[in-house]
Amino acid sequence: MKISKKILNLLHDQIAMEANASNYYLYISSWCKVNGYDGASSFFQHHSTEERDHMLKIIEYLNDLKIHTVIPSIEKPKQNMKSLEQVFKTSLANEQKVTKSIDKIIDTAQNENDHRTSIFLEWFVHEQIEEEDLFESILQKFDVIGRDKLALHEIDKLLQKLTEK
Repeated sequence: MKISKKILNLLHDQIAMEANASNYYLYISSWCKVNGYDGASSFFQHHSTEERDHMLKIIEYLNDLKIHTVIPSIEKPKQNMKSLEQVFKTSLANEQKVTKSIDKIIDTAQNENDHRTSIFLEWFVHEQIEEEDLFESILQKFDVIGRDKLALHEIDKLLQKLTEK
């Protein structure tokens, strides 16, 4: 079964989005490490790997359909991080963009009666729900625990524990 050019272009855009997210999280991991947030560094390195895995999942889907995949170049991250809280706010916003992109592909697939692609993307919907919930819960920690040095240390320890699960 072939997919439409429109859906193929959207999936290629999604591959690029996942590649850029992986690169961005790697950038954040480095920033965290340099700024003494070892737990956050591990957390974002893990998320960088997850985003790359998402990209590979889409590539494998297209390859299974015997469609050659365009591998995108990645963008240089544009953010200059100023605080750990900002890192998580920016990351949540990025995850919300990914969710909108996945939703758009599913809507297009359903409109074109491409049930195979629509079903394939259901896994991504569940993944995005988990990711947004995770980033929102971490952001809540800043309100509950605080933003002083001791609070940031506690949040960093929490992030290390999340990575070890």
